[in-house]
Amino acid sequence: MLSMSHILLVLLIILIVFGAGKLPQVMGDFAKGIKNFRDNLKEEDKKIEHKDQDKDK
Repeated sequence: MLSMSHILLVLLIILIVFGAGKLPQVMGDFAKGIKNFRDNLKEEDKKIEHKDQDKDK
């Protein structure tokens, strides 16, 4: 599990690499990527449930 010091270190490295001006854009893109990943997981779960229901019939 990540401790608070690990998270701060990662954020500091990101700030150094991308700079303060680009950080909001990078974090926004990261959040969009996570949202897309979660949406795709939900979609796959629905497909699996649908296949299971078809097998039961």
